[in-house]
Amino acid sequence: MVTPRERMQMVGRPRQDNGQVQGAAASLLNGLAVLEAFSVQKPVLGVTEVAQRVGLHKSTVSRILGGLTEAGYVQRDEETGRYRLGLGLLALSGPLLADLDVRRAAVPYLEQLTESTQETSAISVWNGHEAIVVEQVASPYQVKHTATIGTRYNKFESSSVRVFLAELAPAVVTELIESGRILRTAGDGLPLDHTGHLQEVARQAFAVNDGLTAEEEFGVSAPVRDYRGKVVGCITASAPRARVHKHATGDALVQAVQHAASEVSVRLGWSAAS
Repeated sequence: MVTPRERMQMVGRPRQDNGQVQGAAASLLNGLAVLEAFSVQKPVLGVTEVAQRVGLHKSTVSRILGGLTEAGYVQRDEETGRYRLGLGLLALSGPLLADLDVRRAAVPYLEQLTESTQETSAISVWNGHEAIVVEQVASPYQVKHTATIGTRYNKFESSSVRVFLAELAPAVVTELIESGRILRTAGDGLPLDHTGHLQEVARQAFAVNDGLTAEEEFGVSAPVRDYRGKVVGCITASAPRARVHKHATGDALVQAVQHAASEVSVRLGWSAAS
């Protein structure tokens, strides 16, 4: 996936014969780059931090953040002067989320999955190097694991990321890991041979994150396929690891997630016999 900064490099210097159009395009791409500087790991940033992340001057970033604040796409903490993404982005992305077939198909099955397991369920899609949460049904428990819509995951240890990687060619996966777009921690508890491990994930049609990304988290993910058999989404159930181990519900979660993913796949036209 091409980032706004990469698109900026493609745009290049403004042309003398059409400087206004090029200037407007550059401003738009700069604004998108500033928005993408925020992440789940770094949801709150100062002007200097954003400038360092996007490679723009602090004064330019400050002007962009001012405009985005007025539009509601970011919000400024008056006490600290730092910024976070604003609710205006939800309204902007609403039509896209509503039009995602896999999301619409998954919603009733996520509700059933959470009802049957009492744990948080979610559906994610893949953007080429990240699993992005597009819908979620939270656990009714007071102690639970949740992720806001739009949360991105790029750690190899994440169950959803491994489900998506299992569908890619080994050379592509290796490039993603070596380039750092997919993060892998040394001694993460998974086999060093990521190719062999992902082949096993593909064979069994699920992946488990048993404290790999966070000591207190347990997650199970299974792929959702469309009528072509292509993986277009991923169903995940997340729970506090202590509760899963105390009640020995790990295997039941795996079965429930696989069943939900299969039901959504069938709704999208997939057949195991095809």
